[in-house]
Amino acid sequence: MIDSHHHLWKYSAAEYDWIPPESPLAQDQLLDQLKATTSSAGVDGTVVVQARQTLAESDWLLSLADQTEIIAGVVGWVPLIDPDVGHDLGRLAAHPKFKAVRHVLQAEPDSYFLRDDFHRGLAVLPDLDLRYDLLIFQRQITAALQLVDRQPDLGIIIDHLAKPEIRNGRIDPAWKSGMAELAKRENILGVKVSGMVNEVLDPEINLPTLRAYFEETLQLFGPDRVLFGTDWPVCLLRVDSSEIWADMVRGFVSELSLEESGAILHDNAVRIYGL
Repeated sequence: MIDSHHHLWKYSAAEYDWIPPESPLAQDQLLDQLKATTSSAGVDGTVVVQARQTLAESDWLLSLADQTEIIAGVVGWVPLIDPDVGHDLGRLAAHPKFKAVRHVLQAEPDSYFLRDDFHRGLAVLPDLDLRYDLLIFQRQITAALQLVDRQPDLGIIIDHLAKPEIRNGRIDPAWKSGMAELAKRENILGVKVSGMVNEVLDPEINLPTLRAYFEETLQLFGPDRVLFGTDWPVCLLRVDSSEIWADMVRGFVSELSLEESGAILHDNAVRIYGL
């Protein structure tokens, strides 16, 4: 299994002000913790994703990737609106494990999605064989569609199923219609089945509801564009371990063919990110 989405950090309340201070996230999550959680979850390799919007973190993640074979790819951050971003991208892209860029668009207004300077930076990525991780909430899908259509040459991976508003016992129709539109775009390379437990709005997690979201995603995007990810350690806000989520996904794919389940759990991440 390839975990296509997790994070690492040396915890600081000032630098990670979005982390609840008393939560299991409020501690160092480094290589020792990663090795333990991947071992328990049955994960063989990972893609680590930025959690801070600094160039220093991108360099730090690459330095960690140099220390272990577990990390196969890095999704970093660069100042895409900077006129000189090409210099930073060229330097980072020279590292064989630097695979993609992410900006925390979920925290931006819809107008940010169409900023000319932002798109100037995005347009540099394809020439460097870099992808873009799209982090949005369900309510931002309309704005995201405009971004996707403006960058037809950019390979894009949707994080966390576009963060649907999950209520037990139903699939949100606005999410479904929006994702159906995104699925029509050929430059959407994949969508990560990750982070779902954190989008459940009810006190209890309902496994059949999460399975329904997985099956809807599979139907819309097909088995060649769905990737397994844990969103560890953020998933610990709702489940006790990444192993619990990994076992849920194993259950979701258990009735698929070996080729389809292998694609979702491993092969798609390798192909889409070029691991």
